[in-house]
Amino acid sequence: MGTSFLLGGELKVSRIGYGAMRLAAAPEPGAEPGPAHIWRAPVDREAARAVLRTAVESGVNLIDTADAYALGENEELVAEALHPYRDGVVIATKVGLARPAPAEWVPVGNPAYLRQQAELSLRRLKLDRIDLLQLHRIDPSVPLADQIGALRQLREEGKVRHIGLSEVTVQQLREAEAITPIASVQNMYNLAERGHEAVVDYAAEHDIAFIPFFPVAGGGHAGSDSPVAAVAKEIGATPAQTALAWLLRRSPTILPIPGTTSLAHLAENLAAGEVRLSDEQFERLSALASV
Repeated sequence: MGTSFLLGGELKVSRIGYGAMRLAAAPEPGAEPGPAHIWRAPVDREAARAVLRTAVESGVNLIDTADAYALGENEELVAEALHPYRDGVVIATKVGLARPAPAEWVPVGNPAYLRQQAELSLRRLKLDRIDLLQLHRIDPSVPLADQIGALRQLREEGKVRHIGLSEVTVQQLREAEAITPIASVQNMYNLAERGHEAVVDYAAEHDIAFIPFFPVAGGGHAGSDSPVAAVAKEIGATPAQTALAWLLRRSPTILPIPGTTSLAHLAENLAAGEVRLSDEQFERLSALASV
């Protein structure tokens, strides 16, 4: 499967990265837990910094964040923990989603806004150049060429090294590639969520990193009596490790970025790189329907 991937054809990154989105405070009073409430930085910032440092010390060198996570405080946490960055550490962030309220994520593709947010990300992350800047969502009210053009301008100015997209179709990816090289796609994808199979295959064919968010399926796939748990028992792994191992084998350009606030879960996730599925086990998992 390979333990690393050349992002953009040049940046060697670990196949399992770290998604910093989960480093957030508890939900606002009365709000249910979930990604819609990544609103504030965690109260215990030192514990969050420890997770980030341990990830890098354990060999992770792809760290994913976004300007929308905790209104920029997530990026600040990354810098607090890791700056000055070790050689080879690749920081990926995203712009293009505004957060007017805890449960609101609003696409904003105005080119001036995208460029401004990239400048703010550079400051918060303490970087002169962002290794990977991804458009968090395509704004349907703004021509795609204008949105991608803003990111291309940032790259031409030396402020961005590589450009990526998030939650896009193959057609949208092709349209963006006609404007500028695209190094990554970050879509939701896991054992239970297979809506982007075509994008996974296209990315593999074109050596584009596919960074699945929410890489470990929940619901029925996470149960103790699930088919995933059955395979996990056969190979002496946990269900989460088994789900990650399936992703790593699904495509050579898939780079899962499981996030956690727990050092124990971090170690568990990283150990998934050592899990090996037989052909029969991989096919059995691949045949699972959403539950």
